[in-house]
Amino acid sequence: MNVLLQDYAKSQAELRPEATAVVLGTYRMSYGELEQSSNRIAHLLAETGCKPGARVCLFVPKSPAAIVAMMATLKAGCIYVPIDITSPAARVEQIVRATKPHAVFVDVTATRLVDGVISLGAFQPDTIFISLSGDHQAGRNFDASLSARDWLEMSPSVLPGRRSSSEAAHILFTSGSTGVPKGVVLTHDNVVHFVEWARGYFGIRPSDRMSGHAPLYFDLSTFDVYGTFAVGAELHLVSPSKSMLPHVLADFIRGSELTQWFSVPSVLTFLATFDAVRDFPSLRRVVWCGDVLPIAILRYWMERVSHAVYTNLYGPTEATIASSYYTVTQPLENMLNSIPIGTACSGEELLVLDERLEPTSPGEIGDLYISGVGLSPGYWRDEERTNAVFLPHPRPRDHMTRIYRTGDLAKADEKGIVYFLGRRDSQIKHRGYRVELGEVEAALSSLDHIAECAVVGIGVDGLEGTAICCAYTLMPGTQIEIPDLKEALRIVLPVYMLPTRWLELAILPTNANEKIDRPRLRELFRERESEASPTHDATVAEVPARTPACG
Repeated sequence: MNVLLQDYAKSQAELRPEATAVVLGTYRMSYGELEQSSNRIAHLLAETGCKPGARVCLFVPKSPAAIVAMMATLKAGCIYVPIDITSPAARVEQIVRATKPHAVFVDVTATRLVDGVISLGAFQPDTIFISLSGDHQAGRNFDASLSARDWLEMSPSVLPGRRSSSEAAHILFTSGSTGVPKGVVLTHDNVVHFVEWARGYFGIRPSDRMSGHAPLYFDLSTFDVYGTFAVGAELHLVSPSKSMLPHVLADFIRGSELTQWFSVPSVLTFLATFDAVRDFPSLRRVVWCGDVLPIAILRYWMERVSHAVYTNLYGPTEATIASSYYTVTQPLENMLNSIPIGTACSGEELLVLDERLEPTSPGEIGDLYISGVGLSPGYWRDEERTNAVFLPHPRPRDHMTRIYRTGDLAKADEKGIVYFLGRRDSQIKHRGYRVELGEVEAALSSLDHIAECAVVGIGVDGLEGTAICCAYTLMPGTQIEIPDLKEALRIVLPVYMLPTRWLELAILPTNANEKIDRPRLRELFRERESEASPTHDATVAEVPARTPACG
C-alpha cells in the first residue's frame, strides 16, 4: 500500500466535496475547496521548477491557508518545513541554511522575519517567494514574485506523478544540544501508520470535530491534520488568542462542540488551575502528549467531564507523534505517583534496556528505547547525530530493525505497562515544548557580559512542568540586569526557551571532577524558590505571564 498523506483529503473531496474540512473562527473551508486550491498551487510550484524532494518553507501562521500550502507542497512531490514565525531570525536562519528551500510561502505577518533571515544571507539566490494573499507582498529585502492571482489561473486537476510513501513528507526542527536545531525527517509511511492506528483505536468518525491546538511546526499537529482528514471530520484550528485566557479557551471548546481535544498537558493544567472547565457535553475524548500530566489535574477533569475517555500518549518527534498509549480505566488512587505511558501502539515497540541493551526486570529502571514503523529515517543531512541515537536493534525481526534512544528513563511492571521516570540528559519539557538546555546555555555564553553559566531544569507545579533555571557569573567590572539579559536572549531564542529563574553567583559550584555541580545548582534554586519573597525578585525571577505552548 503506497498511501500518501495528501490522499486522505483527496478521497474526502471525491466522496463529500461540500463537507467542512477546516474551521478558523467564522471561516469554513470544504474538502472540495481544499482539494482544488492545493491542486492549483501544486501546479504553480511545478511551473517554478520545484522538483520532487525539494524543500518548501512555510513562513505562515496556523491557518486554512497554511493547510492548503502543506497539501500543495506534498502534491508537487516536495517536502514542507513549517517555520515558527515567532522565533528570532538567528534561529530560523539555521533552519533555512540546512534545508536550502526552493520556495517559501510567506504570510504578511512574517514579512519582518523573512527580511531578517535574508539579511543574514541564509536563502539561496534563486529562492522563490510566494505570497499567500492575492496582493503583492514585499519587504525591505524581498519581493514575492507569485501570489494567489497566479495560482488561481492554474488547473484544479491533480498534478500527474506520484512519490513513494517511504519518502520524506516534512521536516520538523527541534531543539539541539549544540545550539543548532535538529531537523527530524518524517515520511508519509511514518505518519500514515500512526493515523491508521489512531483512527481505529479512538473510533474517529466523519461527525467528529477535532481540535487543532498545536502549531504546525509541533509534531502533535501532524495528527490533528491527517487524523481529521483520514475520516473526513472537521479540524477546528485554535488561534493563539484563544489560548491566552482560560475561560476564552473553555468557551471555544464548548462553542465549537469539539468531540476530541488533543494538546500538551500544560493546557489541561491551565484550564484546571483557573477552574475554567465546566461540563463540555460534546467532548468524547481528551488526549494529551508531550509531558507529564499531574494526577490531580486528571482527577479535576474526570470529575467535571466524566463522560469523556482520557488517554495519555507518549513519543518523541523522532518516533512520529506517539509510540505508546494508556487509557485511564482504573481508579486514580491505584496509579501511585504517575500516569503510565502504557503499551506500544500497533507496529511499535517500547524497550526498557540496561547498559548492555538487555531487557530490564519488572520494576527495574532502565533506558527507554523505541522501535517500529514510526521511527524517523533520521536527522536531515546529519549522519553523525542520526547514528548516535538510531541504533541497530539488538534482537531484530520484521520491521523492528532499528531502535531509537529516547534519553528517557523508564520501568515496566509485571504486566508490561511502562512508566516514564524522567530525562537522563539535559533535555526537558517546558510548557509543552522540548528544550535542550545546552542550546539555552550556548545562547547565554554568546553574550558579552556572561563569564560562565549553567542552565538546569527543576520540576515545578503549574503550567511550566519543568522550569528553566539559569545560574551565571559576570565578567569582571560588568553589570547587567535580568530584564536586559532576557531581552538579549530574545534575539537568538524563541520565548518558550527563555529561563524563568535566574541566579547570579560570584562563582559556580563545581564537583570533584571540576565540572559544574548541576545537582547543587538545582538545590540552590529550590532553596530560593521556597524562601522567595519580594526581596528575592532580583535573583529568582517570577514566572512570566502565560504564553500559549501550542496554538
